[in-house]
Amino acid sequence: MGLIDKVRNRLMISRGRAREETGRVTRNRSMQAKGMGERVSGAARQVAEQAKDAGRNIREASRH
Repeated sequence: MGLIDKVRNRLMISRGRAREETGRVTRNRSMQAKGMGERVSGAARQVAEQAKDAGRNIREASRH
């Protein structure tokens, strides 16, 4: 996974947490739900990138 992708996914997770917490404090369910969705989306992207890296590492290890 590239550094830019890692940073982008982490920022998405952090932004989602902040939005979710803001929604919780202000009792704005819509903002809370959007934040949760953004956080989960960032985490899913991160897991997908890690799986892709793991596959790439296995493929490279089998060549040697």
